[in-house]
Amino acid sequence: MRWLSGFLCVCVFLPSVCAADVVQGLTEAQMAPGRLQRVASAREGADIPVYLRATPDAKGTLVMLPGGSGGIGKVGAQGWPDGSNFLVRSAPLFAAQGFNLALVSRPSDQTEMDYPFRVSEPAMDDLRRVLRQVKASFVAPVWVVGTSRGTVSGTAAAIALRGEGLIDGLVLTSSVTLAKTTGAVPTQALDKITVPVLVMHHEKDACRVCRPHEVPAIDRGLVNSRRHAFVMFSAGEGESGNPCDALHFHGFIGAEPQAVERITDWIAATPMP
Repeated sequence: MRWLSGFLCVCVFLPSVCAADVVQGLTEAQMAPGRLQRVASAREGADIPVYLRATPDAKGTLVMLPGGSGGIGKVGAQGWPDGSNFLVRSAPLFAAQGFNLALVSRPSDQTEMDYPFRVSEPAMDDLRRVLRQVKASFVAPVWVVGTSRGTVSGTAAAIALRGEGLIDGLVLTSSVTLAKTTGAVPTQALDKITVPVLVMHHEKDACRVCRPHEVPAIDRGLVNSRRHAFVMFSAGEGESGNPCDALHFHGFIGAEPQAVERITDWIAATPMP
C-alpha cells in the first residue's frame, strides 16, 4: 500500500460550503459552459447524454462517472449541469485546473444505474462508445474519474476495455468496497489494470458500502498498474443528509477545491508513455 507522501498529517478545515457556493471565485472564462451531446447506444432507441466542455491547452480529459442513479441533473442557468454529485457540482473547478470534461449521464433507457447494470456488457459498450466520442473530440490523454457507484463502472471499464487505447488513467473517489455488493471495487480483477490509478477516500465517509478501512485493499490489488497511489482525505465540514449522499463526507463536502486539486495535481504529475 502506498500513501501520497505528506498528506495524512495535514488536516485543513473549511467553512461550511453548499453546492451552490462551490464555484464562487471562478472567472467568467473559467465558467464558460460546454454543450450536451447524445451518443447513440447499441440498444435500439437509447442514447447516452454526455456534457462536453473543452478547455484551451488542456492537460488531460476527464470522463466523469457520477454515483447513485447516474444522473448529472439538468443544464442550469449558468450552462452547467446542476446535479449535486461531487463530480458534477465540482466540474467547473476541474475545468479551471486545465482539463477537458466529459460528464456522462445515465443512458436514456435506464431509470436507475444499479450495480449489476454498471458491470454489464451493455454498460461497457455504452462507455466504449462514449470514450470513442471523447477521443474524437479531444486530443489530450483520457482519464476516467468515478465516484461512489461510478467507481464500480470506472473499474469495470478499465478492465473490460483494456488494450483498446481508450483509457489512459483511472481515478476512484469514495469507492464501493463492501464485498457482497455486485462490482465492489476490491472484488474486481484489479490485477488486469495497467494504467495509472489514483484512489482517494474520505476518512469520515460513513456510507455503509464505501467503508474507509476496506479501501487499502484496492491499492494492494493494483499490482500491475504502472503508477498508483492511495490518498485518505480529511478536509471538509458542513455535512448534511444521508451519509451515502453527495452533501456528506462521502462527497467531500466543504473541501471541493482541495479534493479537486489533489486529483488534478496527481494526474498532471503522471507521465504518459
